[in-house]
Formats: sequence, structure tokens, C-alpha cells
Amino acid sequence: MNRVVVLKGDITTLAVDAIVNAANAALCGGGGVDGAIHDAAGPDLLVECRTLGGCKPGYAKITAGYRLPAKYVIHAVGPVWDGGHNNEDELLASCYRESLRLARQHDVRSIAFPAISCGAYRFPLPRAAKIAVETIHDELTSFETLERVVLVAFDDTIERAFRRALQALTRPAAR
Repeated sequence: MNRVVVLKGDITTLAVDAIVNAANAALCGGGGVDGAIHDAAGPDLLVECRTLGGCKPGYAKITAGYRLPAKYVIHAVGPVWDGGHNNEDELLASCYRESLRLARQHDVRSIAFPAISCGAYRFPLPRAAKIAVETIHDELTSFETLERVVLVAFDDTIERAFRRALQALTRPAAR
């Protein structure tokens, strides 16, 4: 997991090959990280997104980055938390897998992820961070060309959750 780092900051400013957008199903921009990415990328991002026909929860679609430092934006639609009774964990894990699948198809060497579904979609942060870290770890075993994964936190709470999840995965099991 030495290819995975946690960073507190603004995902729209990162010089990586791709950033992942915590998108809505319409891919039309919105609040939070989605709105920030659309604002920073400029109006051409929305124009391209409108040609994609939306996206279902658990899936992702890719566009150019336009005015962002990143070459690509991968729009992942996470699940809305409903108490954990509607396959939310699997849908969230699928967002990360699908984003990494698209990254592989486009020869992405570095990628940045926000905490998908943890804002307006109310996914419990510790649970979401664990799913993110474990899914990324599993996918990295067969994605040797991906050199760097950045888990981007916009505040201290998200940063702590990502760090705890990463430490729990890399800590040796107790005997």
C-alpha cells in the first residue's frame, strides 16, 4: 500500500492523471466536490457530461479534465445511505473498482479519490473509508502500472478516517 497516500486538500488542484468526482446520477454537477470539480474544469465538462446519458450508482464514466490539472475526470456515482439495507457497501466498492477499471483503460498512472458518498449521500465515514481502502488495495494487486493513489480529504475528519482505514489495513494482525 506504499502507492496509496492520504492528503488533506483540494482535489481540483492536484497534478495527477485523473481525479474521481463523487458525481450524481445525472452527471450534471451539484454541490460539494462535484460542484467544485465542475467549477474548476469549466463549462466544457458539463457539455461532455450531457452526452454520456447519466450513470447508475456503483458505476463510473470518464471525461476530459478541461481546465483542471488532471487529464481526466472519472465520475463515480455512489449510493445514498439507507441504513445499509440496499446493497450500499457493494455499490460503494463498485464505484472504486469501476473508477480503477477506467483508469487502467486510459493508462492512468496517478489518481485521486474523494470520500465518495460521504457528503449529501450520508454514507458513514469510517465504513466508507474502510471500503475505499480495502477495494483500492485489492485492485492494486493487478494494476501494476498505477503508481500513485491519493485519498483526498477536504477536512480533518475525513483525513483521520482515511488514515485510520489505511493503518488498519497495513497493521500486522495481532497474534
